[in-house]
Amino acid sequence: MAGLARIEREEPRAPAVEVARRLLDHLLTSGRLRAGDRLPSERELAETFGVGRSAVREALKSLSLLGLLEIRQGDGTYVRGATSDLLPQVLEWGLMLGDHTMDQLLEARACVEVDLAELAALHRTDNDLIALETHLARMRAAHDDPERYIEADLAFHRALAQASHNSALAGFQARLESLVAVWIKQNVRKPGEGKLAEHESVLKAVRAADAKRARAAMHAHMDSATRRLRAKLGRA
Repeated sequence: MAGLARIEREEPRAPAVEVARRLLDHLLTSGRLRAGDRLPSERELAETFGVGRSAVREALKSLSLLGLLEIRQGDGTYVRGATSDLLPQVLEWGLMLGDHTMDQLLEARACVEVDLAELAALHRTDNDLIALETHLARMRAAHDDPERYIEADLAFHRALAQASHNSALAGFQARLESLVAVWIKQNVRKPGEGKLAEHESVLKAVRAADAKRARAAMHAHMDSATRRLRAKLGRA
């Protein structure tokens, strides 16, 4: 990708987010990438950006979840649409991939998660409760495995979104998660009993169909989760 090698080196606070932002900029400005074009390999991108391959992998995954790229297993990563097709999504998410991303994303995530918890308490089915309990059990079982714990944590929130039976909010939650997860996976390395207790409080309220309590429990969880993440990132 011509032009990438000229990018100035810096020490971004969240490498995967910085890589995603720079790739996004390049999709719009290079003029050389068209729908169906293949991106350089993870190794080449890692060398170009001066980051580890895991950061590149997370960045590509985020842009893929946003519908900008297509990751073909065993084949590579391709541009999903023409520049004109990508522009609306870039405009929608460009601010979130900018330099002041984190605070805005965390605020948006908290608002959406609180509303989803309230709706889940009102609309959840027995199958929704089974899914939530399954993911919470996975979190308990992964107390010594941060990667598995985080995956179960994120799955719990996705199941809660599904339990709201509001596809618009659930879709928005999925997009927010695809970006926030980059920071979470890189900066949250230690499961904790406090986090489990917060999720248990949300589940109890949802199970009891108590919308007000579910909203309050999720608000408390989002407040604690946001403070923990900001502390990890040196933004407390």
